[in-house]
Amino acid sequence: MASSYSSDLKLELMVTGENAGTWGDKTNTNLNLVQQAIAGFESVTLSAGGTTALVMSDGALSNARNLVIKFATITATSGTICTIPDSIEKFYIFDVTAVTNPTNLTIKTASGTGFTPDAQKIYAAYSDGTNLNEVSLDTLGGTIGTAQVADDAITNAKIADDAIRAAQISDNAVVTAGILDSNVTTAKIADDAVTADKLANTAVTAGTYTVATLTVDAQGRITSAASGSAGGAASLGLFARGPASGTYTAQPGITDLYVYACGGGGGGAGSSDGFKGRGGRKGGFGFFDVDVSAPFSQPYAVGAAGSPGPASGSSVGGAGGDTLLGPGGNVVAAFGGTGGLRNSSSGTPGSVPGAKFDLSPVIRQNTGRSPVPDSSFVPTINAASALSGTSFSRTEYDTYAPVIGIGADIITSEGISLDTKMGSSGAGTGPGSGQAGGKGVLVIFEID
Repeated sequence: MASSYSSDLKLELMVTGENAGTWGDKTNTNLNLVQQAIAGFESVTLSAGGTTALVMSDGALSNARNLVIKFATITATSGTICTIPDSIEKFYIFDVTAVTNPTNLTIKTASGTGFTPDAQKIYAAYSDGTNLNEVSLDTLGGTIGTAQVADDAITNAKIADDAIRAAQISDNAVVTAGILDSNVTTAKIADDAVTADKLANTAVTAGTYTVATLTVDAQGRITSAASGSAGGAASLGLFARGPASGTYTAQPGITDLYVYACGGGGGGAGSSDGFKGRGGRKGGFGFFDVDVSAPFSQPYAVGAAGSPGPASGSSVGGAGGDTLLGPGGNVVAAFGGTGGLRNSSSGTPGSVPGAKFDLSPVIRQNTGRSPVPDSSFVPTINAASALSGTSFSRTEYDTYAPVIGIGADIITSEGISLDTKMGSSGAGTGPGSGQAGGKGVLVIFEID
């Protein structure tokens, strides 16, 4: 019986009594073929764009029998194919590291299927006699792929200190669960990095608060706000000198007014002869603490100064105008003083009905003499009135300081200078024209 050959490695299978005298040579040949199959190396030059067929010959060294097939340097083009013979069950290692554009290469059996390399690296595959099947060996060439790392296999002990840098962290990879509580410190926050969008909303309603009560927490945030209770602060609502008129409208929510009102002073009489005209009388001046209903809007008029009497035998000084808030003065009224008469009465002082404090007695007639303090009237003001002053200063005859206590402070802060002769009486003269009286004034403070 003649020798036959194995199906996979094509080794010569000798029968009993055959190959006398050459048996040893046949055996050595078979051993070399086995060696080629388990440790052989073959460099193969591919045909770019064509098919390169590896062969397996009976009992002879053949390129398809080698364990390792290394493809020589080549640029693979479309249609580049390498085949191994059909009907062979064998393990292969294919070295594709020298092939440029390896995705154009297909390695397969002659009649079956195979695989296409995706990179210049080393591949393992086995033939099942029909198809060539790739075996993933990413670890070859020093590369460990994702598939070779088991889930949860990389522990802290396997990561060197400072080994993970910014480049190893994907965008949006650090989630809330990955940050320890209290681990973001001040040093980790850039200047101006925390914007309004990153702050939690509070219970404060967005808007503009003209007058407000504010609650501020330990972080400096406003946690509550409400209009209309800023601690009793006063703001200037109106300041007008006579003659003036219009409509005064308080800010929304205002229910309390402090009002300083003064009527115009009467003008002094004149004379055309040796008789001296009599002086006019001062306008009424007082402080009003008025409770109003919001919204508050009322007409006002500020008294003009009384005109001076002419130099004539029947000279009469003009009366000072009334200072009123509300129709007919139904909120505040400070009436003007009457003008002086020639060689007769000095007129009648203006009154301030309803004033919390009648400040008119501060004015003292002091015709023609040097200024003297008016010690005859020093008003005592209850602290409950929210006024801090206790007296008035006198600067010259028929003048007065028109604002006291809180009013003085606010007028100073508002940069307002009051005419020192507002509401004062005009002096009589003779012979000649009299003097004009002082202008009226209306000052309103809105109390929050």
